[in-house]
Order: sequence, then C-alpha cells, then structure tokens
Amino acid sequence: MARLMSVQLTEQAVVDRVKTVTRRLGWRTLEPGTRLTLCRKVMGRWHRDPGTGLVVVQPLVRLAEVYVWSVRREKVNEITLSDVAKEGFPDLTPAQFVAFFCEAMRCEPDTEVTRIEFRYMDEE
Repeated sequence: MARLMSVQLTEQAVVDRVKTVTRRLGWRTLEPGTRLTLCRKVMGRWHRDPGTGLVVVQPLVRLAEVYVWSVRREKVNEITLSDVAKEGFPDLTPAQFVAFFCEAMRCEPDTEVTRIEFRYMDEE
C-alpha cells in the first residue's frame, strides 16, 4: 500500500500535474522507488462539532499516485529557480519561496529538509 502525503498547500499544482518536487521537514528514511498517494489533507481531518459534540471526519481526498524518483537532504535556502517551478510556484523567486515555506512550516531558511522528486504514475 502506498504511503500517504498531504499536499494541502499545493493541491492545484498536483491536480494540474505541474508539481514534481516537494520539500519536507521529515521523511528522512524515504527511498527512491517508493509509491506515494498525494492527498488534499492527511492529518487533522477530524474535529468535534461544538453544537452536537459529535466527531466529524473529513474524507480522505486522493489526488494522485506517484513514485519517488530521487531523495536528498538540503537546506531550504538552497532552492533553485528551476526547483521553485517544480514545487508548483512558477511565479515566485527562490527568496519568495523560502519565505513562504519557512512561514508555513515554521522553520528557518537554513533548516535542512528532505527534497523529494516524484513522477506521476498516470503519466507512465
């Protein structure tokens, strides 16, 4: 079974099949050849309804099946203009992407992350 990965912040780029790279704070043991299922949201899909007290669960929305092409560790601020586009942000500069990523992930520009490059299975 494929491992699940959330792409909530870049959902449209996945749907459009333009995102082929992602950076993650964890995922240190990921290896090339691994299958992933990219999903809208994986964790935090449930909450308690304040009116009824019942647990409400959002459905798991699967967007794409991919396989990992390459994995390496690098600092966030080492991103290239080419990789910014592969992340799904063709209109951002590397500096703008670093600022966006660091704010969203609550990290620093020199934080080491896992760079994951993947291919869509339906494009094979």
